[in-house]
Amino acid sequence: MRLSDFKALTFDCYGTLIDWESGMIAALKPLTDRLPAELSRDAVLEAHARVESAQQKATPTKLYSDLLSVVYRRLAEQWGVAASWDECRAYGRSVADWPAFPDSAEALAYLKRHFRLVILSNVDNCSFAASNARLNVTFDAICTAEDIGSYKPDTRNFDYMLGQLAAMGLRRDEILHTAESLFHDHAPANAVGLATAWIHRRHAQSGFGATMDPGAMPRIDFRFTSLGALAEAHRAEQAQG
Repeated sequence: MRLSDFKALTFDCYGTLIDWESGMIAALKPLTDRLPAELSRDAVLEAHARVESAQQKATPTKLYSDLLSVVYRRLAEQWGVAASWDECRAYGRSVADWPAFPDSAEALAYLKRHFRLVILSNVDNCSFAASNARLNVTFDAICTAEDIGSYKPDTRNFDYMLGQLAAMGLRRDEILHTAESLFHDHAPANAVGLATAWIHRRHAQSGFGATMDPGAMPRIDFRFTSLGALAEAHRAEQAQG
């Protein structure tokens, strides 16, 4: 199997293209600075993952920015720290400030010349528009949780995306799902029969950070430690002919 076997790359955004963990940690500082005892970065991220995943399951149609506001409030309650609703709402709006990974825009610009590029993200459309500006690329299709009414790892998100791509003339075997999260992306991608590329951003860290433990290891067809490395691998394939 070669990268050049595919016609479309479908992307998770947050954790893959946008450095959501750094964005979360920065935006949570008003809360974490008031904790009586300091928590490690991974402890904060893991707590966020648990609360976010539970909230997405409980309220699958809630806009991501609104859902994050609830996540902030739940974390404050669990940590015994007071937080106003205005503060919670500010966290919900923080997605626009989350930075792109340094390699994302350049790699996407290269990949755009060779593939259809598609987003499948647990986000609302307004928040994604701000992230898209940081990525500086025009995606061929954008499928958000707001559009679908559920959050990954629900396979209906993948079914929705596959329906949109079928309408664009793309077969399932021509699509490579490209993501960091084993829980949100690789496990459900396996379930719907998609090939996958793991962008293992956390390769130098233990644990799963802001995503849940997937349990059994999903099947992975390609593994890279950055999107830039995937672009380089494709460039090498092109050179070999």
